[in-house]
This record gives sequence, structure tokens and C-alpha cells, in this order.
Amino acid sequence: MSGETRVPEDERASGAQARKFVALGSDPFEDAIETDPFLDGLSLLGLEPAPVPTASRFERPAAEAPVRPVPSAARPQSAPTPILRRHWSSTPPLAEVELPEPEGWLERTLGPEERRRLAALTHLVEGEGAYDRFGFAPEVIKRAFPFFFGLYKLWFRVESRDPQNLPAEGPAILVGNHGGLLPFDAAMCVIDVLMHTDPPRLARTIVDRWAGTLPWVNVFYARVGQVIGTRENFADLLADGQLLLVFPEGMDGMRKTVTQRYRLQRFRVGFIEQALRQSVPIVPIGIIGSDDQSPILHDFRPLARRLGLPVLPITPTFPWLGPLGLVPYPVRYRIVYGEPLNFHQRFGPEDAGDSRLVQYLAKQVRRAVQLLVDRNR
Repeated sequence: MSGETRVPEDERASGAQARKFVALGSDPFEDAIETDPFLDGLSLLGLEPAPVPTASRFERPAAEAPVRPVPSAARPQSAPTPILRRHWSSTPPLAEVELPEPEGWLERTLGPEERRRLAALTHLVEGEGAYDRFGFAPEVIKRAFPFFFGLYKLWFRVESRDPQNLPAEGPAILVGNHGGLLPFDAAMCVIDVLMHTDPPRLARTIVDRWAGTLPWVNVFYARVGQVIGTRENFADLLADGQLLLVFPEGMDGMRKTVTQRYRLQRFRVGFIEQALRQSVPIVPIGIIGSDDQSPILHDFRPLARRLGLPVLPITPTFPWLGPLGLVPYPVRYRIVYGEPLNFHQRFGPEDAGDSRLVQYLAKQVRRAVQLLVDRNR
């Protein structure tokens, strides 16, 4: 796990500026920022998240997965993270969801199946609240879905392979390769998971902290189910029995140039630690198409850092066409799900403190994702 990003002395003009550099391309599980930018954004808008469940709702499991003996007392240790379980947030089977009447012309562009799947997501919000404690609002994703579903069907023409490897219930971590300058790959994965699971499942994308600092964008991300990557958020969602979608390459994956197309960058390892601590499987995902949607010819990285941006690219269309140059090319997407990696069946929660083991397992996941990409290009 990387430490705090070092900022040159002449760039430490203010605490806010320093935090911007720390958040930029950082490991989502660093302790550099203690607050959740999504929740800060909600507060600025005068909104408050739904209350966090009290401790009485949490229950410890009667039995944990088999634990591998610790071979040496000299093994590096990390602070223990309590493994919590509670009643899983879930959606009903598609056949049991009542078909709602379409609201507005956008919803009328959707078929009965899509409307049923969106209606199923309302069960993820408990009580009478409009959104859950992370800011997810079913009404917002219902309004945004027609636009992204149009991209899914008509622009990217997504082909899904082996979705049967997605778990039908319970927590899991979906790990994919990242690319494409703008996160359309994450959006296509979220829709693909929703369209190929029964009961319908919402993949909660763990996003970089830099995205949480963007006004309005951060609130929209929260409303459609995306969550800033902190240890607390990660563990809380897994305890909820939800699917988490992570891109361990982080910003390094999005700013790959054409010479590095489909070559996975170094994986950050926080997701491995959480998978071991929470005893959940990891599903590798190969995404083909994202690296072709906005090919980066050159990245002015030093200038981007000075401006507080993750990337300052030159593409065949940007900056020559202005903002239109950021529109992704209509490339065909292919999303391939690999067989689950059940590391938690061999290693126990205390093994999350073994840095060598965690690095080794992260490399195994990276290799599995790279194989999926190479075999399906």
C-alpha cells in the first residue's frame, strides 16, 4: 500500500491545495483523507444521508472461513478490522417485481424487462427514505438509465460473456481493467451486471477520491450508487452483501497511451485486504473496447499535476474539437467475466496483514484479468 503522496514545498499554498494533490491518483484505501467527499458534497447542498444502522443490527458470524496458520511471529501485522455481518440488502427475483407504469417519454423508450430491473433496485433503500446512507437514490438512476442504456445498446453495442460467473447473492468484489479517459467502462459494467443477474444486482463502483472532489459530479455519482473508496465504505458495503466493482489500476489505467493499450498497470492491493478480512470471492473482469474509445497520443502529466488534474491528454480529437473531442468513439465493447477466485477459502482474515501475501494475490488477480483481455481481444 502506497504512502501519502509527497507534494513539493512550492505547491503547498494551502491545506485545500495539498489535499487535492494527495487525492489525485492515490490509493483509495490510503488514510490521507479522513472524510468522504461525497458526504461533504451532500452537506453543501443541504442534504443529509440516511442514518447509519446502529450497532445492534450487526451480528458476528457463527463460524468463519478456514484460517491458515500464521507461520511466523515476525509477520507484519496491521490493526485488526472487525468482521461484521448483517441482514443482506437484496432485490427480489425479476418474476416477482411488479411492472411499473412508465413516467415520462424517456422511460417509455425502455422495455418491460428494463423497467422491472430498475424497479427491483428500490428494495435496496430501506424505509421511506429517498436514498440510502451512501446517497444512492433509485429515482435518480431510473432517470439516468435510459441515456446510459442507449450507449450500452446502440453506441458501444456491448457483448457480455460468461455472466453466469456473477454470484446470484451475497457479497463479492468484481475486479476489472480500466481505460478510456472517461469512465464509460464502469458505467457499461454496472449496466451489464444489472441486465444479466436475477435477482437484479447493482454493482457499486469504488471510485477514486479525486472524483469525490468534483462539485455536482460527486453528488451524481453517489445518487447512481457509486461510492468513494475508503476502508470503512468498502467493509460496510460487503457487510451489506453487495457487489463491489473496483479498478485497481486507478488513474494509471485511464491515462494509458496508445503504446500501452490493454497492458494492465500495477494493481493497488486494498481490495485484496478487504476480500480476506470479509471472506468474499473476487470475480475478474476483462473489458475490451475501453482502451480504444479515446486513444491518448500523449499525456502532459507534469502540467496536469500543476493544474490538479488526473490527466491532460492529446487525442486525435482533443483538444482540437473542444469538449466534443472527449466524446468516446463508437467502438464495440466486450465484457468477459472470469471464474471467481476464492482466496478466502485458503487464507484467513489475519492474513490481510501479510504484505507479501497480499502483493502476491494482487498479482494473481492482475494476471487473471490480463488473460481475459488477451484471450478476448
